[in-house]
Amino acid sequence: MIQAAKLIISGTVQKVGYRNWFAVQAVELELKGYVQNLPTAPVEAVVVGDERKIQEMIIRSQKGLIYADLADIQQLELNPAEYQFENFQIKYSYND
Repeated sequence: MIQAAKLIISGTVQKVGYRNWFAVQAVELELKGYVQNLPTAPVEAVVVGDERKIQEMIIRSQKGLIYADLADIQQLELNPAEYQFENFQIKYSYND
């Protein structure tokens, strides 16, 4: 079943390559959406795809990148019909 989720990943996740790592994992899991840094220091990701693959992405995020120090992952379920993406991308500014 196709689902969509917004993840807010907090901790030391900026300036450590976390967005690039996250994007590689998402593409490997065939997820669509985006990842971006938020101005307040967490990273935000919107992922759309198979429910099991989204859960696997959350598990991978908890283990995370070796240089990151994750404090928390907040998950918000979204309506997948409202989030249509062709691929997974990294947004380099909050306003992209």
